[in-house]
Parts: sequence; C-alpha cells; structure tokens
Amino acid sequence: MLRTKPTALLVDLDGVLRRWDPAVPAAIESEYGLPRGALLDTAMAWHRLRPAITGEITHVEWMAGVASTLEAPSAVAKWQEYRGEVDQDVLAFVREVRASGVPVGLASNATDRLDADLDLLGLTGELDAVVNSSLVGSHKPSKEYFAAACTALRTPPDRVLLIDDSDRVVRGARVARLLAYRWTDAADLKYLRASLVECP
Repeated sequence: MLRTKPTALLVDLDGVLRRWDPAVPAAIESEYGLPRGALLDTAMAWHRLRPAITGEITHVEWMAGVASTLEAPSAVAKWQEYRGEVDQDVLAFVREVRASGVPVGLASNATDRLDADLDLLGLTGELDAVVNSSLVGSHKPSKEYFAAACTALRTPPDRVLLIDDSDRVVRGARVARLLAYRWTDAADLKYLRASLVECP
C-alpha cells in the first residue's frame, strides 16, 4: 500500500488505457512485403519520434517521414487507420476513481492527433485533464512534463499517482516527486483500487 494516499491520478495511454494488437501491423507488413516490425521500428526511431511528441512536427509529417523511409506510403496509410483499442478494465477503473472524487488525467507522449484518437476511441469526456507532450513541448519522463501534469490536475506532485508501463517513465516520475506505479496488466487493479478508492 502507498504510504500517502494520492488525491489525483495520472494514467498512461499507450500500454495502459489503450492496447495495440501486434497482429495488425504484422498483417500489413506481410501484405506489402515489408520486414516484420518495420512499421513500428521505423516510426519509433528516436530521431523521428521525438519531434512528433514534442510538437516540432505534426503527426502527418511524422508518418510522411516513415512512408518515405520505407518507400511504402500505402502500407503506412493502412497502418494508420488502426487506432488501437480501449482496455475496458482500465476504463472501468478510471470511472470508479473519478466517481470517488479523485480527478484523473491522461499522461501521454503523443502527437497532435491525440484529441482525434480520444474521440474515435470514445474517451472524450472520460478524463479530467489530458496532458499531451506535443502541447507541453516536453515529453515524459522530463521534470517539465510532470510539472505541467501536476498543474493540470491542480495537485502537488507528492499527491499524484502515475500509472505507466515504462520503467524509465516511472523512475522519472519518482525523481519529480510523484508517486508512480509500474503497470503490467489488469491484475494490478486490485492494488491500485485499494490505494486510491478503498484506502481511508
């Protein structure tokens, strides 16, 4: 159990609230004759990803760079039609936490497409704040990002709990004085519920 009960929650999007089916890009790569993993590996190369998640370039520009590198614009366009799926267990938890009076923010290293994705996924209105790195101009796990997140939630860092699937982000959050929990799967919800909702 956490020593201090959080009074606000930050939830990571990709890997926590949103899941991606690896079979989708794999099928597209097979269809277009691309090496397995080429789409994600090319997109996530840091020199391409960083400008997109800090607002230096748009999502469209980011994907144009991926398409140019792979010489496969049709494959990239088809891949981008898939926007992942909401983890319904996590969403139910978010709703429960909010219903208990604890504000919940979304903490995402994201591009300018984030709002459209949230709308498509039916998540618009499900959160009290959305902290998009491309609008902040700094990405997780920087201190600047977490400062912006705490400001958005109007809560001091030591009362904000971050749930993220990245060890690096969790460590960075703790350096910034946030409470932080490394997410693995829905089995974690029992502990998190006890810490946020049931703890007196």
